[in-house]
Amino acid sequence: MSDVVLQLKSTFASWDLEGTGTIKQKHLETLLTELAHLEAEDVNMLVQNAHGIANGVVDYRKFLEWVLQLDTTSQRSLSLPKAVAAAGGINAWNEKHSCIVQLSRMLDSMCRARTVEGALEEVQAVMLLGHFIWAYAYMRRLYNNNVDLYYAVLQAKPSLLMPVVYTPTVGEACQKFGKMPLYRRGCYLSITDKGRFKDVLQEYAEAELFKREDGRYFCECIVFSDAGRILGLGDLGAWGMAIPIGKLDLYTVCAGVNPHRTIPVIVDAGCYGTEGNTGRLVIRDHELYTGLKQNRVTHKSAAGTTVNSAYYGEDSLIREFMDAAIDIFGKKCLLQFEDFNSNDAFPLLAEYRDKCLTYNDDIQGTAGVAVAGLLGAIRLRNPSETSLLRLLREEVFLFHGAGSANIGVMRLLRDEAGVPGSSIFVTNSRGLVWVTADGKSGNFRNDEQKEFAQVGEPAFDTKDLVALTKHVKATCLVGAVGVAPGCFTKQLMEAVVANTDKRPIVFALSNPKTQAEITAEDAYTWSSGKVIFGSGTWFAPVELAGRQYQPGQVNNVYIFPGMSYAAICCDAQTIPELFFMRAAEAVANSLTEDDIKADRVVPHVDNIQHVSLEVATAVVLAAQELGLAGRTLGTKREEVRDALAKMRWIPNL
Repeated sequence: MSDVVLQLKSTFASWDLEGTGTIKQKHLETLLTELAHLEAEDVNMLVQNAHGIANGVVDYRKFLEWVLQLDTTSQRSLSLPKAVAAAGGINAWNEKHSCIVQLSRMLDSMCRARTVEGALEEVQAVMLLGHFIWAYAYMRRLYNNNVDLYYAVLQAKPSLLMPVVYTPTVGEACQKFGKMPLYRRGCYLSITDKGRFKDVLQEYAEAELFKREDGRYFCECIVFSDAGRILGLGDLGAWGMAIPIGKLDLYTVCAGVNPHRTIPVIVDAGCYGTEGNTGRLVIRDHELYTGLKQNRVTHKSAAGTTVNSAYYGEDSLIREFMDAAIDIFGKKCLLQFEDFNSNDAFPLLAEYRDKCLTYNDDIQGTAGVAVAGLLGAIRLRNPSETSLLRLLREEVFLFHGAGSANIGVMRLLRDEAGVPGSSIFVTNSRGLVWVTADGKSGNFRNDEQKEFAQVGEPAFDTKDLVALTKHVKATCLVGAVGVAPGCFTKQLMEAVVANTDKRPIVFALSNPKTQAEITAEDAYTWSSGKVIFGSGTWFAPVELAGRQYQPGQVNNVYIFPGMSYAAICCDAQTIPELFFMRAAEAVANSLTEDDIKADRVVPHVDNIQHVSLEVATAVVLAAQELGLAGRTLGTKREEVRDALAKMRWIPNL
């Protein structure tokens, strides 16, 4: 906020600090606009964060004291991507590349709206072209122009625009992030600045955040990623910033987290070349790549997996980042892991989950929404059933893919939902995961896979999914392979249907759509509408035999906004697995009659704010029950829900 602060101080520096009295907030807003010449979005942000303002009334002296203590010296360089800093900053970077200059001019011409209605007209006109990457670029420009308008537009049409700002478009946005104009939002922690991470975060806070009355900066949550495994797309390095930005957008749109108190972070530990991403795209060596143009440094862990060397040991990057964030923003600041490679994700979560307020959405959030979807599927079979967990425990599960997503789901099913381990089977690239009786050998790749390995080497080729499904008599298939689109075949659908006299459950969780294990149309058509289908990305409704099926998008968005909002609002100390189980049940219990009629395993996305509030309520109650809430929001569900509803941030338009 350096430029805004300079304008403020130059306007108010000569004012009488000894003055007293009050003025109305609307009069202050007029002064800020006409005397300080601030844009409307800057005025909105200032009045939301300034000291001395309450109930539409401004305490003159408190406000002036706050203005005059604001820092004006901060200019970002450490917290920028390295190539951008070397170019002289964000404006210099954008102006250096003629293609970005031209795109900026085009986006300026496209993004002229000042009202929700006007912005919706503009973005929907862009969307008529049928390719959402331009709509994504439009929305980023809208955010840069007016933060409050941006969120008001998203909240007005969540089902229309969430697919634009997050999945499925966000994967392509990461692949092309550096080819679009760069904006201020986002902090980059480079491995070359190891030892100075506190300085990096401090610089970002001074430039982009406001201070609380106790002197700390307002930061309630940070989503951080090293972009080592973006969706099913692989290593996208510094261009992966679209993921933490998108994640935090949904924090706000769905749950009501204050966007001015969040930081999206990329930990830049290097980036692999074309071999490191599934599309074999030139990312790191592209002339518009913003981050470090060097490989990651890795080693073999004790478990035999390839991990990032910089993330481990007493002087690890992750430890330095965590310590710096807590030191600057306090222990109540939520630190959410996002899109780390599985080999790093599990050990890092294990190391830090009890030391600070943190969770890994790829592991735990995916687990929560997958279990929510499974419970929702059980409810579609039995709409009047009140004991969904009991029926869930009767299923036989085959998980295709043994990465962080499926491992997390299996753990939640076994440890919190009470599903017997004998009913859970999982594959990796070598087939069904197995281990010898003495535990010394098998085809598992890490300890997490070994945890769910079947004892004894199978006597048949378990890479054959059809044969494996028939052998274990699976009634639920969950795919999260990420690199095997279309691997759920017609023969597989026929096999799972034959395994049960009930409707089997088939989830294709891989993102983006191009990586899905099966499409909605194929799942319904090949099974004659017998399977209950859910997917990680959005699929259009399917018409079959006179019925319309509207597949539910089993996406983490139903879990993580409410989870994070709850943790922030009740000052949670840690986030245990029980929170995710309670969140899953809250999602399943939010299904409406229309959802059941449409065959959706999760609620319609237009109800996402209601669902997020239900999730947050369930999580706060669990935190209070376990003694993990630093702040009690009520003793009854209704009291907690009402308190959370009142705490939600809303756009100031």
